[in-house]
Amino acid sequence: MSENQNLLAEQRRALILDEVRRRGGVRVNELTRKLGVSDMTVRRDLDALARQGVLEKVHGGAVPVVEASTHEPGFEAKSGLELTAKEDIARAAAELVAPGSAIALSGGTTTFALAHQLVDVPDLTVVTNSVRVADVFHAAQRTTGPRQGAATVVLTGGVRTPSDSLVGPVADQAIGTLHFDVLFLGVHGISVEAGLSTPNLAEAETNRRLVQSARRVVVVADHTKWGVVGLSSFAALEQVDTLVTDAGLPTDARSDISDHLRRLVVAGEPDEVEDI
Repeated sequence: MSENQNLLAEQRRALILDEVRRRGGVRVNELTRKLGVSDMTVRRDLDALARQGVLEKVHGGAVPVVEASTHEPGFEAKSGLELTAKEDIARAAAELVAPGSAIALSGGTTTFALAHQLVDVPDLTVVTNSVRVADVFHAAQRTTGPRQGAATVVLTGGVRTPSDSLVGPVADQAIGTLHFDVLFLGVHGISVEAGLSTPNLAEAETNRRLVQSARRVVVVADHTKWGVVGLSSFAALEQVDTLVTDAGLPTDARSDISDHLRRLVVAGEPDEVEDI
């Protein structure tokens, strides 16, 4: 079969990763038939995914990595995963932001994508414990120069995590004195039993403070976060107002979520969206 040029490397790798996780392992020859690409292309994709730490190469194929509940990937490792889904989620979540509101963005690669969608929303006050998110707004101001309506960014202090979030007592104290209209929260894992969870104990406490300080909580998470459980839970699903996710979320998960959340927004699917 000729090389399939219609699939970008990012899309192929997302499909490969989904297949590995769903089936518990795949063989190279199976992937070449399924994707319509050469053995060499599949092996390059497996090499790239193995470098990101999301699967393990074995003779003739690949198997999923079994991660401990304390494992916390770095920002760069996570930023290469589910790129299209994160962009779709970011665009859908941006529709929930009203000009002039006070919002909070937690750390994470999906909130980082959301920050890029919000740089032109006028008169925002943005509170964040993410160095990466703050840099998005500061870079936009450096590029365009001072402009009316540019976001006011408040970066909490704290100790930096592998995912470039600032956590700990300094961050907790700063967040505890503030109140936001809406919190956009990235998560390591989400499930009915564990709620929202993270492998980092200090980050769990900081996220708990963010949830307590928000009038509304919007979780932005792609479908691969469903069913993942980190070491520490910091919020129940009932504390979340809205989950913004992508179309890869399974049907049974959608049913479970609808029993616990006020609202589910699936990026790319019809939804009546009102400003928060």
